Amino acid sequence: MDQRQLGKSGLRVSAVGLGCMGMSEFYGAYDDATSVKVIHRAMDMGVTFFDTADMYGVGHNEDLLGRAIKGRREGLIIATKFGNVRGPNGERLGISGKPAYVKSACDASLKRLGIDVIDLYYQHRVDPQTPIEDTVGAMADLVKAGKVRYLGLSEAAPSTIRRAHNTHKIAALQTEYSLWSREPETEILPLLRELGIGFVPYSPLGRGFLTGRFTSNEDLPDGDFRKISPRFSSENFELNRKLLGLIEDLARSKGATPAQIALQWVLSKGDDIVPIPGTKRTSYLEDNLGALKVTLSSSEQEALDAAFPLGIAKGDRYPAAAMAAVNL
Repeated sequence: MDQRQLGKSGLRVSAVGLGCMGMSEFYGAYDDATSVKVIHRAMDMGVTFFDTADMYGVGHNEDLLGRAIKGRREGLIIATKFGNVRGPNGERLGISGKPAYVKSACDASLKRLGIDVIDLYYQHRVDPQTPIEDTVGAMADLVKAGKVRYLGLSEAAPSTIRRAHNTHKIAALQTEYSLWSREPETEILPLLRELGIGFVPYSPLGRGFLTGRFTSNEDLPDGDFRKISPRFSSENFELNRKLLGLIEDLARSKGATPAQIALQWVLSKGDDIVPIPGTKRTSYLEDNLGALKVTLSSSEQEALDAAFPLGIAKGDRYPAAAMAAVNL
């Protein structure tokens, strides 16, 4: 497995990580035994970078990952997040970056994961009611206490990133990025490279849309949050489906899959970029990791760039309430 360094932090991880969110919530039914097998297969294939959050399944996802890595912790980079507060029954209780909450959330995550230190600790969403200096200051205290190694932010605006980095070195920023979500290219990526911060794109396959596996909104399973996502709505689905022609043509010409083409496009955007596609299936995991063996020529990359200009996708990437919490 190829390794990449996240910016200038010194933190090295596998070139592709594994997003674990769907193993606990948001993408329909899940099965713990199957999920553990996927995590173990990822480890066997050289994946060292695993991404979770305390809000995924209201702690279930961290507990699941903790059980899966037990006895195999050495050499792994475990990333988790705090900030999206939920009650015991899953109710949404807002966003918090208050220092006391940061520290209590970290202790709870360590316990669920069954580890002594979190390798990369993200603020999942920025709390507009708490100065970022206060939140990151509390995160820095966790580094001093030996509970966290590196700090990260998720869905933060450029000005917030700069202020946070001035408070304590930020190792990585996590934001949605793919062929149909190219917004980070305008301001975020240049700033990250200026500051030496690594970039960890989530949903690099457009929440599965860019794989070409779905033909309509009806293909999505019950309980899947994409059913209420604007980009997957019935009125936008067919319009967005027309974008996939070039990806599918390139895949056929290279003996690859559309997922591998879409993921390799993200990988080709810089050695400081480490995507974390998520999956609940071993076959999709193996397919995703096969992207590392696919190459795109400069002309092929340019053709994909031209076919997927900024803003080409129809519909926002989240419903309105969730969109209001990004890029703060």
